[in-house]
Amino acid sequence: MNKRSLPLIGITTYGRNAEDRYHLPAEYVGAVRAADGLPVLLPPGETNIADVLLSLDGLIFAGGGDIDPSRYNGEKHPEIKRVDQERDQFEFALAEAVLKSELPVLGICRGQQLLNIATGGTLVEHLPDHYGEKVIHRRENGKDIDHDVSVTAESRLAEIVGADAISTKSMHHQGIAKIGDNWNVVAVSEDGVVEAQEHCLHPWMVAVQWHPEMAVEQPAQLALFSALIAEANRYREKNK
Repeated sequence: MNKRSLPLIGITTYGRNAEDRYHLPAEYVGAVRAADGLPVLLPPGETNIADVLLSLDGLIFAGGGDIDPSRYNGEKHPEIKRVDQERDQFEFALAEAVLKSELPVLGICRGQQLLNIATGGTLVEHLPDHYGEKVIHRRENGKDIDHDVSVTAESRLAEIVGADAISTKSMHHQGIAKIGDNWNVVAVSEDGVVEAQEHCLHPWMVAVQWHPEMAVEQPAQLALFSALIAEANRYREKNK
């Protein structure tokens, strides 16, 4: 049998819904395919973390519900919704493993927050309480909204997106408070909210607070997935 030609990219999924089904917005799958990757969904509950990672060439921690504030010694807030213990347990185990590996990783929204917490960081439980409404990060109905972010010059992210400012699709009410260990902040919004981080020690770990999968028609957003796929190809070649 011939070996596959595309790198296999794992994408974490949402937890069980009311119909007891795992689910994920199709945009994540479409973004990986648009960047010439082969997507595979990783639902919560799997305990064989080493076996999961052994088959992958890259990993995306997807967005979704809020992380249990007890994970970062946070406070309960009435706006914290859709906490899923099964998903938290699975993804924190994944994060612990990939931080010790060279597997390329992209964190998106919740994914950024999870990676930050996994390295000792904390979250702001509800952004409007701390940052006001100078920048709206999520519409009142929970839908996405566009806003600009500034990108640090000479960062990996700046090289990927090819600009020092980009428009982003935002859909979150929480954000980074204390930065976890060994991260560089490489993008912020006008109100000072951390919008992107790069891990200093891991070969390729980038985390963004916005949703690039919702705007892959924009070259800067597709470029994030293309960069992940390029790195996944290098990882696969090195480890074949």
